[in-house]
Amino acid sequence: MWAYKAQLPGQWPCSRLTGNGAIARARLTRRLQFAIILTTRLRRGRHKTRAAGAAGSGGEAIAFRVTILASGSSGNATLLETQRTCLLVDAGLGRKETLRRLADAEAGLERLDGILISHEHTDHIGGLPQLMRHWRTTVYLTEPTHGEVQRVLPEGSCKRINRVEYIRAGQRFTIGDIEVAAFAVPHDAADPLGFTFCANGTKVSLVTDLGYLPELVKHHLRDSDGLILESNHDLEMLKVGPYPWHVKQRVMSRTGHLSNHSVSEFLADPEGFDAAARFLVLAHLSEYNNNPDVARISAEEALGRRPAEAAFRGELLIASQHVPLGPLLL
Repeated sequence: MWAYKAQLPGQWPCSRLTGNGAIARARLTRRLQFAIILTTRLRRGRHKTRAAGAAGSGGEAIAFRVTILASGSSGNATLLETQRTCLLVDAGLGRKETLRRLADAEAGLERLDGILISHEHTDHIGGLPQLMRHWRTTVYLTEPTHGEVQRVLPEGSCKRINRVEYIRAGQRFTIGDIEVAAFAVPHDAADPLGFTFCANGTKVSLVTDLGYLPELVKHHLRDSDGLILESNHDLEMLKVGPYPWHVKQRVMSRTGHLSNHSVSEFLADPEGFDAAARFLVLAHLSEYNNNPDVARISAEEALGRRPAEAAFRGELLIASQHVPLGPLLL
């Protein structure tokens, strides 16, 4: 279920670096070697989650079923289900790939009650016209984001997005039996949002694509039973990686993406992260500037620094760009 594509040191685009670059590369090599040695230990608990998903398929009532179909710079989509409602967050995959991943996750949908869009970057909206043609549902997004969607997508494709409901940061609204709270996040988009979802006394939070964690965002994430949080890049890997310098600056900026280090500082702080989540998913990992095992080690080290009375007792998982994660049951 959880398939990782490890990058070996010889494959990194820094093989000709000297001086400080070579030192950084050597550090990364040692870290990845350490990650590989600990792979078996670090992947503990995954089969337990898979088994829980199988147990839940027998018809017992659930508060939430969460399936992350894809997470990363090539496409994002997350399915939230209750007994009454099916909601897709972001539409970064085409129709064919979305249906394939739904089938892989055993989550075939006869209907979709809505598609919620966080912002207009193509890895979040690229498949929206195709999905609208397939399901003919309502798209929920902010008015500035809608304007950018119309600018980014071809004119003919935009005509398929004909059922739109505007939302805004700070608003609470319902889709079926799911109460959604939208809040602003710092990212280089027109009007980017993070979300929390509540149903049947259970709360799921989803926040990716943000340069740092403002106190307001931390407040929204508290009391989450499930937390999906960006852990986009390792700073050293980003610095010696293949991106042009101006792109590296964008990624590291306060309107870019969260680093493993930023996430670890949040997870280690009992005042910031309350550790209430039954599952914590690290999401939107860069394929060039991160590695699942490096991100996991960083998060586990941070969680290990928490005081015993505030220990995290949930399950730490990694979302993938290539295969679905879940269903996760709450």
